[in-house]
Parts: sequence; structure tokens; C-alpha cells
Amino acid sequence: MSYYEMILAIGGGFFAGCINTLAGNGSVITLGFLTEVMGLPGNLANGTNRIGIFVQGLTSLEAFKRNKKMPLDRTWKYLVTGIIGAIFGAWLAIDISTDDFRLVYRYLVLALLLLMIFQPLWLKKARNPDHPISPWIYIPVFLALGFYGGFIQMGMGLFFLAVMLYVAQLPIVESNAVKVFMVTSYTIVVIGIFQYFGLIDWKIGLTIAIGQGIGGWVTAQWASTIPNAELMARRFLIFIMVLTLLHLFGVFAWIKDFLTNF
Repeated sequence: MSYYEMILAIGGGFFAGCINTLAGNGSVITLGFLTEVMGLPGNLANGTNRIGIFVQGLTSLEAFKRNKKMPLDRTWKYLVTGIIGAIFGAWLAIDISTDDFRLVYRYLVLALLLLMIFQPLWLKKARNPDHPISPWIYIPVFLALGFYGGFIQMGMGLFFLAVMLYVAQLPIVESNAVKVFMVTSYTIVVIGIFQYFGLIDWKIGLTIAIGQGIGGWVTAQWASTIPNAELMARRFLIFIMVLTLLHLFGVFAWIKDFLTNF
């Protein structure tokens, strides 16, 4: 890595850590950097990306726990179910080709952009955190969530928040805390799986993790004390996702060719 790439990786990791802690989907930034800037194959980028997610999760958990925003007594069974699903998702992700990964990544960013735009609608629902959830509902739902997180992780925060707000009916800050706890827990298992198959670049991953750890810790302090702290991060992420889609669908390349031949 050059010094320029190192600074860029730390900066991108910081923004990803901020966004992941507030509303998820910071992997749009880190996966884009790993595949488009560093040129890593899809499954290697997928595995390397997990290092920063884990480090950022640890720093965020400390702040959420200290501010008493971690309702594990009501959510531990959801977490265990999600971790089991993540193991199966990671095994599937091992064999994905670079072309397939880019195809999945492109259309997931598009789908997640639409979710980000309509995400504020989730905040209008009344909450009832004592509402019991049947195992027939939470087991398949959290198995699916964990499977998706183990497979690619990107956008996991949005899907998880939707479930926690609509199904578990927790407030958004507590939902974020539970999200961070589950993602951090299954990520250490997923890292072991990717490492076993040699699909982690530790030098690049740890560099990004420095920025993610700082971003996650700073944002967790902010999110626990200031209402609606996720609004600014959501708007910034929408901007980044639009730029990412323009690149993935070749719009920037088309503009460059048009100007060159004009």
C-alpha cells in the first residue's frame, strides 16, 4: 500500500464506522474501496472487509453499554439465531466469483439506496418493546438476517433495523445497539472461516479497521446522547451510494468517453 492509499483507507474506514454505527451500510464505502481502488477479488474483499467491521463493533459496543443502551435480556435469543445463520452465509460466500460478486454488489447498492431513501418511514411506528415474538417468527427471520450478514454484510444494518423496529419494536438507539452486538459476535466467527480459506488481506484490512474503530467509537458517543443523530449520516451515505452506482453502471466511463470524443 502506498501512503496515499493508506490515508484514503483510514479516511474511508472512519466514515464507514460512523455510518455503520448509526444506520448500517457503511460497507458500501469499504467494499467499494477494496474492489475498485485496491483491486481485490470479490471474495477476498468480502473477507478483508470483516476486520474493520469487527474492530468498529467492539469500540461501539463499549459506548452503548456504558450509556445503558444494550437490552440483551430481551434480545439474546435473536442474537444466537442470527449467529447460526451467519455461519451458513459465510460458507456460501467463500466460492463466489469476482464477476458474481460485482453483479450482486451493484444491484444490492441500488436496492439499498431505495431503502435508505424510504428509511425515515420506519421511525414513525409506535414502539412496544415488551411485545412478545413467537419463535415461529423470530427464528426464520433472524436466521435469514444472519445468513445475509455472513454472506456479504453490506446493508445488514438496514434490514436489521427494519426487523427490530417493526418486529421487536425497540427504539432506534437500542435497535442499533443490538445490531452492533450481533454483527460483532458473528463477525469473529466469519473471520475465522474466511481466514481458513486464505481470503483475508490483513494489512489492508487492519488499515481500514483503524479508521472504522475511531469512527464507530466517536459516533456511538454521539448517537447515545443526541436525538436523531443518524440523519446526517443517512444523507451522506445516500450521496455516496449515488456516486457508487454511477460508477458501477458505467455512467462516469460513458461521460469520460463522450467528453474525450467530443
